[in-house]
This record gives sequence, structure tokens and C-alpha cells, in this order.
Amino acid sequence: MSNLAVAPLEAAGLHRHYSGGAGGDLHILRGVDLFVQPGEAVAIVGASGAGKSTLLHLLGALDRPSSGTVRLAGESVEGLSDEALADLRNRHVGFVFQFHHLLREFTALENVMMPCLIAGHAEAQARDRAHELLDEVGLAARAKHKPTELSGGEQQRVAVARALANSPGVLLADEPSGNLDSETSVRLHDSLFRLRDRRAEAGRSFSMVLVTHNDELASRADRVLKLADGRLMPASSASSSDHAGVAGVSAEEGPPARPVDHGGDDDEV
Repeated sequence: MSNLAVAPLEAAGLHRHYSGGAGGDLHILRGVDLFVQPGEAVAIVGASGAGKSTLLHLLGALDRPSSGTVRLAGESVEGLSDEALADLRNRHVGFVFQFHHLLREFTALENVMMPCLIAGHAEAQARDRAHELLDEVGLAARAKHKPTELSGGEQQRVAVARALANSPGVLLADEPSGNLDSETSVRLHDSLFRLRDRRAEAGRSFSMVLVTHNDELASRADRVLKLADGRLMPASSASSSDHAGVAGVSAEEGPPARPVDHGGDDDEV
């Protein structure tokens, strides 16, 4: 993976805080930095409530940081209108959540077509693209089935196909196998990494940021990072007693976007 290519995702100094019910300030993220290389898979782990989903929403421009910057394919999200943000997301980011969020009244094929149609592609082009993706996730024979006619694993594979419909530079997944049994989870993980590798071979690589408690999924990533006390760090540098869902995972430290110095003046959570 080359540093010369434009990073599909870069975040610097991300803070996110909310006003608490008693009027206090709840500081969720405290200066998070993340640089994702083209084609890289990064797993983010940590205890429940650590702010992993909050971070993923900021990285995917679903929410705005209290301070700090996010760049998608080199484009800053700062100052963009809601409409411009939606366009940026549709072009550069694919999302997979713990629940598939498929539209019940539409078939698997129509669900995968939807992002292409929103992006303005012709219906025939969108249909061809959806057929291609469903074939890649092993669901060509299920294209005309509605979500209620699919198993949980099949629903999630349709969601993955939909997330890749517009060939995004980065796929953000929040507990993608959280609702699946172990065997079905492995099949979903196989699909994710097989798709990534095939795209890389074709010169159309996409990166993945995977929020997970699943050891098996985290172990497949190129890097494993842990979110704790509002900060992101290599999982290998965290003490074994603090690990949440990454027991036995070996993390490879990748290059940061820039030197990170958070200092020691932030208030503790």
C-alpha cells in the first residue's frame, strides 16, 4: 500500500462532546487521529460505550465533530451543507451496520440498485451493477427475494453488496456480524475480505474500518486499534487486562498521518 495515493480516509484531532442530562459536559472522543491507507483493513475494538460507533459516524460524515477534521478521498467535510455531505458519503463511503437496514418492500436486487439510482446512474446500469455484486457475494440466485425471505447471513451479504454499489474508497462497518452465529459470521467475514482482495487485484481497491467485538474478524485486519478513554491507540500497546474483545489478536502498527501529541492536560472521562 503506497503513501503516494490519496488516503480514502483521514481524521485529525477529533473531539466529540455532548451536554449531559445534568448540564455537565460528556466528552466522548478526545483528539482521535486516524490515517487509513488505500486497500487497508483497520479494526477498531474497545469496551461497550467507549465511543466506537460515535467515531464511526464522524468518520463517515453521518455526524459532525465538536472539533477536528475528517477528509474523505482528500475532501474535507468541514463546512459542507447537509446536501453536500450526503453527496460526499454516497460517492466515497459504504456503510454496513449490525442490522441490515434493507428496505422490506424491495427485492435484494432493488436494494443494491438503490445507491446507484440515488447517484444518478441509469436504471439499466444500476441493475447490471447490482447483479454483479450479488453474484460476488454468492447471492445471484436470491436476487428476486425480499429481505424477509432471506436468512440473517444473506441479509448482511446483501447489505455489503449495497454498501459497495458506488465503488466507495472506504467501507465502514459497525459490528457487521454482531447478530450472526459463529459459522455465519465467518462466511460474512470471508465475503468482506474476498471482495477487498478482488478489488485490489483489479486496481479498484477499497479500505475497511471495522468496529467489532469479534476476535476472528479483528484478527484478519491489517491493523487493530483500541478506543479507550476517548483516544485511539494500537491494540498491541494496551495492557492485556484492558483488552475488550481482542484477546490473542496481534496488531500491526501502520503509519500515522502525522506525529500525534495529545499531551496530558485533558480531563479524564
